[in-house]
Amino acid sequence: MFSDQDTGIVGIGYEGRDLESVVKDALAYDLTTLIDVRLNPISRKPGLSKRRLAAAMAENGIEYVHMPQLGNPRWNRAGFAGSAAELTEARDNYAAHVASSEAEAAMDEIAVWAQKGLVAVLCFEADERRCHRSVVLDQVRRRLPGIL
Repeated sequence: MFSDQDTGIVGIGYEGRDLESVVKDALAYDLTTLIDVRLNPISRKPGLSKRRLAAAMAENGIEYVHMPQLGNPRWNRAGFAGSAAELTEARDNYAAHVASSEAEAAMDEIAVWAQKGLVAVLCFEADERRCHRSVVLDQVRRRLPGIL
């Protein structure tokens, strides 16, 4: 599960987890930056909303960055939990959504950070294939020749 690489990008989902386990994973990965790609960084899970999560990361020497421009719009979320066809459509919709210059610039910035240290993209879903962060990861990895 954990990487022995010093640079690159990984994904973290917090579904079924608590703040302590997310921090533990971030430390095990030796992350430099945790990028929150939730449109609205709030959670019903204690500690996993923006303010507390950012504080926990800072306490452990990890930069927390919220990038709402990479959030998945509410109207597109159900497709990620749907059938294979619905999932494909949701991924395509999201890819079109992040084709904006603002989102492209955010992914360029993540790629720069990933060349300097190991960064993680965080969202809710445990199954990365069922989360929009998989699209972010794919698009950032295309910007990273020779780095996973």
